[in-house]
Amino acid sequence: MSDNRISPAALGRALVPNIWDMFALVFIILALVLIVWGAQQTNAPISALDIRPLSLNPSHLPEYALRTTLRMLLAIIFSLIFTFVYSALAAKSRRAEIVLIPLLDILQSMPILGFLTFTVIFFLNLFPGNVMGAELASVFAIFTSQAWNMTFSMYQALKTIPKDLDEASQSFHLTPWQRFWRLEVPYATPGLVWNTMMSMSGGWFFVVASEAITVGNTTITLPGIGSYVALAIEKQNLVAVGYAIVTMLIVIIAYDQFLFRPIVAWADKFRFEQTSSEEAPTSWMLNLFRRTRALRAFTVPFSSLARKVSLMPVRWPSLPQIRLPLAISSGSIDWVFFGVIGLATLFGGWSIYAYLSAALKWSDVWTATFDGFVTLARVVVLMILASLIWVPVGVWIGLRPKLAEKIQPLAQFLAAFPANVAFPAFVVVIVHFQLNADIWLSPLMIFGTQWYILFNVIAGASAFPNDLKEAAASFHYTGWRWWAKVILPGIFPYYITGAITASGGSWNAAIVAEVASWGKTQLTAVGLGSYIANATTAGDFPRVVLGMTIMGLMVTLFNRLLWRNLYAYSERRLRLD
Repeated sequence: MSDNRISPAALGRALVPNIWDMFALVFIILALVLIVWGAQQTNAPISALDIRPLSLNPSHLPEYALRTTLRMLLAIIFSLIFTFVYSALAAKSRRAEIVLIPLLDILQSMPILGFLTFTVIFFLNLFPGNVMGAELASVFAIFTSQAWNMTFSMYQALKTIPKDLDEASQSFHLTPWQRFWRLEVPYATPGLVWNTMMSMSGGWFFVVASEAITVGNTTITLPGIGSYVALAIEKQNLVAVGYAIVTMLIVIIAYDQFLFRPIVAWADKFRFEQTSSEEAPTSWMLNLFRRTRALRAFTVPFSSLARKVSLMPVRWPSLPQIRLPLAISSGSIDWVFFGVIGLATLFGGWSIYAYLSAALKWSDVWTATFDGFVTLARVVVLMILASLIWVPVGVWIGLRPKLAEKIQPLAQFLAAFPANVAFPAFVVVIVHFQLNADIWLSPLMIFGTQWYILFNVIAGASAFPNDLKEAAASFHYTGWRWWAKVILPGIFPYYITGAITASGGSWNAAIVAEVASWGKTQLTAVGLGSYIANATTAGDFPRVVLGMTIMGLMVTLFNRLLWRNLYAYSERRLRLD
């Protein structure tokens, strides 16, 4: 009988570090030192922010970059936890889906400044007199710019799992816990990774607002690249803006090389296909780790523990069996459930009406509604233009993994580029050439959100099964037939996820895009975004509530009438079965 046990000598050799362990150890120690140093800064009293006010001296940018990056990484961790829980509930429970998905539509369209208004005081009261409260408020604001996109991606994947994989999980008698970690999460991973990158980059768009927190007449400015950009724009210092852009580029390249590119290369093994991929993405950082000896041996217990946890036969606690009268059916329970939801909606609507009717007239409602339709027209036109441009580009990149590796940092940088930095150029050009602000301020709405379409299309094309590409080639599908019969149906669920997020993000961006300023020059475009922004500046809270209510209703109806029907179509007709 053979002995499969590892001999002490072989085990000793496996634990002896090699040269690659030394390199990996340097990276790990450096990362831990930076994280610990950044965490220590959050325990300082708020008065320390006044002692060391924000400076435009570029020598402070490394510290500001570290503080901003740590906030965004912490927000990504919370976003992942939220994504797993929220998307699983929405995808697995029909009744929960009816409530959670429309709620997600509303949340992604709500202006980030609206979240800050209600959450800053809560976090500051949790840690009175401490920077930690302001830091958590900033992290939560960044979280609200990241989580919705990732949740939509996970939800889309859970709703479009191929039937053969579903049948395989049933034949192995997997529990819901095992199915989630052994089937659903791996299947969703390729798309989720690309959307996590997009969320990380998209978070930069809102960093400017999240790092300068106003409570009443007091403004708390946290050290970071976002607050640095805001101060540079306020001071009209183009040189400082340039320093910030260069720093952002360096930071994006760094976390692309050390974090996201290794994850993309690792996640390639989860692609759903029956033949091997022609080209697999690579990462020098992942290769470095794979060449280590002691470090890989050190991670074995953790990977083994994770595997055991994912395979635990956990079953959800079963409710006691209650014999219901024959008159009470599942349909009756649905009616009760929908009735409760309807009553709660009516109560919320009546509360808003009672509050607004005390301060506003019906003419204010018609004005805000008209502005809402103007912004809706902008969103529709911009979405069409963005789709025509970025769908072909995304397919071209996604089908070429080697090219995707090179384009990835550039795409992340473009997605991270704050629209605020582009305001001066737009304002100067519009004023100089006497252009119509209602038209030429519109591109700022899609400037930071169009990349959701690009990233999701890249994710869809990257995950497109190689065996289907070979089948299309064998049938000589080329030109428009290839687009219509092969690739567009294959990436359609991913495109819908990106389009929903880009659409909601465009509504959100309208708050800052329809009112652009540089110094004392301010341009305003007619629309719901400028309506809310001007009401916020004037401290007119009833009109702020009215504008946000109309925005939420329009986004919800638009998503339900268009995007949800397209989602249902992709589930019925475009599953990779």
